[in-house]
Amino acid sequence: MDFFHHNKTFLLSQFLIFCMIVVVSCRGPVYKPPEVEKLTDHFSRLSVNQGYNVFFGGANVRMTNNGSSADLILDKSSGSGLISKEKYYYGFFNAALKLPAHFTSGVVIAFYMSNSDVFPHNHDEIDFELLGHDKRRDWVLQTNLYGNGSVHTGREEKFYLWFDPTLDFHDYTILWNNHHIVFLVDNVPIREVVHNTAISSVYPSKPMSVIATIWDGSEWATHGGKYPVNYQYAPFVTSMKEVELEGCVRQQNTSATSTCFRRSTSSLDPVDGEEFMKLSQQQMTGLDWVRRKHMFYSYCQDTNRYKVLPPECTSN
Repeated sequence: MDFFHHNKTFLLSQFLIFCMIVVVSCRGPVYKPPEVEKLTDHFSRLSVNQGYNVFFGGANVRMTNNGSSADLILDKSSGSGLISKEKYYYGFFNAALKLPAHFTSGVVIAFYMSNSDVFPHNHDEIDFELLGHDKRRDWVLQTNLYGNGSVHTGREEKFYLWFDPTLDFHDYTILWNNHHIVFLVDNVPIREVVHNTAISSVYPSKPMSVIATIWDGSEWATHGGKYPVNYQYAPFVTSMKEVELEGCVRQQNTSATSTCFRRSTSSLDPVDGEEFMKLSQQQMTGLDWVRRKHMFYSYCQDTNRYKVLPPECTSN
């Protein structure tokens, strides 16, 4: 019996070691992204109250740590949001966000740029949208793009994240210049929209505000609206800190980009340098990794929706 017990214990320990090796070897390449340059280190982090004003739901916007961070709250009474004090033409825009945990179906957290208040019929928009989940799914990250009022032709792409966004803060970044728009998560590019002739007519080209919101997207957010917000789990709180707003600031009372300015350097466009014109090899590796491992929807692959794909989908 002792011999049998010893062998059983030995085999069990070897099996556990094997399982640990398999888990590590499997999870490593899937859940740990490639090393990339930390573009967020190029620009200064701001307190939330330095860069933003309350957009809506004032009672559900709670400044914390003397305004260096903020909580945005969704409950039965209202969602809430912040809007940048300035409007920007091109630049680098980042927010570190921590998302609400538990049952979040129908909840939408957005970090985006828009000028719909100034150009209601031909506005531009660059979107991060984080879509809540039912008990069987993780948060979904959706990116979208509208240009020059192309609001009837969404350009959505959807991803599963490689981390739990409710456990800690993670960086969500928009890099926008004349060469391309890049969406980044923790400095890893997840999507690049190259400014070429195929997309030029709908490429965002007017100054925009930077906005962060939490709101009720029951009609569409989780499995096409199958799972609405359950307010038994409210309040839903997302926290925001360490924002970066480095762009060409549009002067008041004009929409002309030639009148914008930067306070920090002589260059009007903070992302006009060579290092921001195209992705590096490291960044391309990261982009490829995300899109192969974590992207599960792209409008450019949706032949049911588009009998003829948008021109940028087939351009080189």
